[in-house]
Amino acid sequence: MSKPVFPEWLKVKVNINGLRKINSIVSNYSLHTVCNEASCPNIGECFGINTATFLILGNRCTRNCKFCRIMNEQPLRVDGDEPERIAGAVVELRLSHVVVTSVTRDDLEDGGASHFFKTVKAIHRHSKMTSVEVLVPDFNGNEKSLNTVLEAKVDVLGHNIETVASLYGTVRPGANYERSLSLLSKAKKTDSNIITKSGFMVGLGETANEVFELMKDLKDTGCDILTIGQYLKPSRKHMDVVEYVHPDIFKEYKQKAYQIGFKHVESGPLVRSSYRSSEAYKRCRQLTVNPHM
Repeated sequence: MSKPVFPEWLKVKVNINGLRKINSIVSNYSLHTVCNEASCPNIGECFGINTATFLILGNRCTRNCKFCRIMNEQPLRVDGDEPERIAGAVVELRLSHVVVTSVTRDDLEDGGASHFFKTVKAIHRHSKMTSVEVLVPDFNGNEKSLNTVLEAKVDVLGHNIETVASLYGTVRPGANYERSLSLLSKAKKTDSNIITKSGFMVGLGETANEVFELMKDLKDTGCDILTIGQYLKPSRKHMDVVEYVHPDIFKEYKQKAYQIGFKHVESGPLVRSSYRSSEAYKRCRQLTVNPHM
């Protein structure tokens, strides 16, 4: 079977000035961003408008997902000063909305939940008007860890489902489809006012019907925001791309997701989980105030 040809619609221009500014601040505070570590294709656009997703608990993951560029090596020690440094960067960047995510830390008893808590609280102390979104791992199904994060009073709780159920064994060894759905469902049941969010990739060999079933499964958890993007192979050792999905199909997926009942949907070849996260949060908050918008 021949490899799909890389299409024109996936070629992007990079905002060099935006990259330099954000990377300089990130470097000054000795921080990581998932934008850099995971080679996000939107890094130029997002950095150009002072947007970044901070990566806490190091840049080495205890899992080895076949789609992800983040290193699978011995994890770094937990940096107790990191929450304050992130808060400092948020202030310097004058962020109205910030996203905080982490590598998966199966080596820690709470999966890093207490570090999420400290980071969110530090941001709240130093930048009271900034809304905070977290993108968390599955914590191995530990409900206490999830509750620790929720106790920090985050504005958006995100957890990515990543792919359809049939591909989990290949794409996400160590993860569990039902466990990810359960995390989102428990978050909503614990705090009905919290906005929940998830995302997945296409182009891995899934069918349209499997995508529709995945959307329904996510919506059944009460999920508010959905992101859908194209899988791009980050290196030779990672999974091959099965298909480059045409932008028109992404439009169809977006329409279907809105029909199912999601409050905000970002769907496109270059969409990633934190793409336009501030706009998504604002839309959901507006719909909470005025559900007939």
